[in-house]
Amino acid sequence: MRGSRALPARDVPRWANEHKVAPVYARRVSDTFTVTARDGAARAGVLRTAHGEVRTPAFMPVGTKGTVKSVAPDELHAIGAEIVLGNAYHLHFRPGEELIAELGGLHAFMGWDGAILTDSGGFQVFSLRNTLLAADDEGVTFRSVYDGSPERFTPELSARVQELLGSDVTMCLDICLPAGAARAELEEAVRRTTAWAERQRDLPRAPGQLRFAITQGGLDTKLRRRSSEELVRLDFDGYAIGGLSVGEHREPMFDATTEAAALLPEEKPRYFMGIGDPEGVLEVVARGVDMFDCVLPTRTARTGSALTSEGRLNLRNARFARDERPLEHGCPCPACSRFSRAYIRHLVNQQEILGLRLLSLHNLRFLLDLVAAARQAIERGEFLTWKNEALRRAKGVDE
Repeated sequence: MRGSRALPARDVPRWANEHKVAPVYARRVSDTFTVTARDGAARAGVLRTAHGEVRTPAFMPVGTKGTVKSVAPDELHAIGAEIVLGNAYHLHFRPGEELIAELGGLHAFMGWDGAILTDSGGFQVFSLRNTLLAADDEGVTFRSVYDGSPERFTPELSARVQELLGSDVTMCLDICLPAGAARAELEEAVRRTTAWAERQRDLPRAPGQLRFAITQGGLDTKLRRRSSEELVRLDFDGYAIGGLSVGEHREPMFDATTEAAALLPEEKPRYFMGIGDPEGVLEVVARGVDMFDCVLPTRTARTGSALTSEGRLNLRNARFARDERPLEHGCPCPACSRFSRAYIRHLVNQQEILGLRLLSLHNLRFLLDLVAAARQAIERGEFLTWKNEALRRAKGVDE
């Protein structure tokens, strides 16, 4: 295990946090994860990995194919990222886990010395339903999105791919169904997800590698409880809440998250898969979630939009043509510290790569700062008040 990096004090812009942080005394609950503060169901903590410590709540920028789109590893460090996400499905096909292992593992391959979580590939297999050929108790057969050839994923293969990638946190292969799936389908997904987790629990891992299981059940309370109880009995290093944020309405999703998080062990990290808008992030933190990921910050940037404390800005809008202000006052990202909205709008409208890079850096920094401020509010015991004010300010729509 590599030496853990010290956690420096995190500076966040004034818009995110205008209060001093009160002293907090850690309560050690496990060697892997420590809850350092609570405010209602919301938690602050530290996840210890083979490549350093990760402060939670933690947003994980998505680097599906071994890169966060258009952002270099040193830039990720500079904007405050401590963990990024890669994907076993895509890296398995291009360039292949054996090649990555030969070149020193995923950290060396992509030049990132922080923590990495790898998804199992289950979401890709089951969300790309037009490529799905068959699923059975042994695994799933599908057509590769790269060349259309028939391929097969099993729990054992997913675990082996992630072992060779050498990520810090690996995910069990699961079955993730879309919103509106019939109860019989959800019940079968829960059964198979548990059976597959049992097969993966004790498979070989890279040194220091953690393994998380993924609960399923959609919005069905009984199935979600069954899935959680079955997986908790297997005693994984952490647990993800899967099968949500897949097309259902938000309020039922948040209600299901409240119930799902409460079913998971207090001393283990909790990961909500696939949420990254400011409201969604703060609402799942309020329900006891510690980790989350989403492509939204970089995907939104590539459409020419910026995340700000007062809502989302569509930089293609003509009203920004002469706007000399930064995207966000007080934001120290490269976009805000040097350039105007007018200039970034020009870059976006001319399809200049710099514009999309600047927006990606800004959106990631904005979300990372928001989460850092949420952590500080939890530590002060003021999270609910702070969250409500942050969401009130962010009720703006695309301009």
